[in-house]
Amino acid sequence: MLQSPGAAPAQTQPRGSSSQSRRAVDRPGEYREEVGTACVVRLGGELDLYNAAQVRTALADACAQAPERVVVDLGEVEFIDSTALGVLIETRTKLANRGGLLLAAPGLETRRALEISGLDKLFTVHDTVPEALVAKV
Repeated sequence: MLQSPGAAPAQTQPRGSSSQSRRAVDRPGEYREEVGTACVVRLGGELDLYNAAQVRTALADACAQAPERVVVDLGEVEFIDSTALGVLIETRTKLANRGGLLLAAPGLETRRALEISGLDKLFTVHDTVPEALVAKV
């Protein structure tokens, strides 16, 4: 899910709780920032089957502006499943410069999911958003 800067953290239900309540958390796409020729999209909370369509829309909107790079800030992501990982792959294929989709600031669990899936070799993963913003694409 996306969060606005300075907003209170989204309240998520523990894993295994009602999917209806998990879907009611902040809508993705609420925080997108243009930084020069880049677009930064901040995701947070649990990214899974229940909100993959919202994440897909938020990332597609960012790509629609044809930025030089799209930086996906994963710093607030608590959980990511294979559906959400698939959305990242799908988004990458929609960019003219496929190397222009950069992932930034993944936490331990998110980084582990990227490594286990092998996507850390497909995507350039940076420790921070500022690093991703100045990296060569």
